[in-house]
Amino acid sequence: MELIKLTSIGFVLGITAIIPGFSVATMAVVFNVYDRLINVIVPNIKKILAVWQFWLPLVIGGIAGIIFFSKVFSLLMVNYSVPAYWFFIGVITGSIPLIYKKTCPETDSNKKFALPSIPSVICFIFAIAVMIFMAIVKPDEGLAVYTELTPYIFGMLALAGALAAIAMIIPGISGAFMLLVIGFYQTVLQSVSDLNIPLIVPVVLGAAAGLLLSAAFVRFLLSKVPRETYGAVLGLVTGSIFVLYPGGFAFQARAGIIISIVCLFTGFILSFLMSRRNIVK
Repeated sequence: MELIKLTSIGFVLGITAIIPGFSVATMAVVFNVYDRLINVIVPNIKKILAVWQFWLPLVIGGIAGIIFFSKVFSLLMVNYSVPAYWFFIGVITGSIPLIYKKTCPETDSNKKFALPSIPSVICFIFAIAVMIFMAIVKPDEGLAVYTELTPYIFGMLALAGALAAIAMIIPGISGAFMLLVIGFYQTVLQSVSDLNIPLIVPVVLGAAAGLLLSAAFVRFLLSKVPRETYGAVLGLVTGSIFVLYPGGFAFQARAGIIISIVCLFTGFILSFLMSRRNIVK
């Protein structure tokens, strides 16, 4: 049963990885696997192999999710982009109570409500301001789609993979959005969809280096200033709503508005229930 759960979570994380503006780390927080993932990403082969029963199902599910959804994502976003984004916003909103709880100090069982520390609030305000700024300056991606590997493209794809991985491991920040910013999102998406291995290899190599670097930094923050770190995470996650906001409701008609609202509440309920249950202990 645990294997099925982890594979399913990995599948969702894989889908999330290719959606600009939607954070893989946020979903990992929602499924309560974020801390364990951070601790697995270390330059220590023995330590990694010791917990293969945790990360291998996630990796298998993630690869399956990326390959599967890369083929349908373009169609979905062309025809149903607005309801999809409202669903994503619902998922993010539903995860906020879980993250908020991590910003608060431990209280006795008689206290049902706790307030975060002042440093956590400051980190929250700064992080949400960063996300609002990103929403304001969100760029349009260039039209170039590279299909052949050259030394220049190899280097750029490796750099793109590293930057995307660094962004991906921070809750609230989207790795796909980072690819969008530097103009390589369509190239990477098309390469995965077509299983263009020569173009995928430099992205994977760069992503591996980026993950090791950023995971070490996040582990340091969580060990030294956990509540302040989650205060920033809460700001990033909350602020990602502004990045994802589609500008209105689907079709601007009654039926479209109803569909979008249903998607919003469906995403919220699913995320809220999953975060309350703490699916993976």
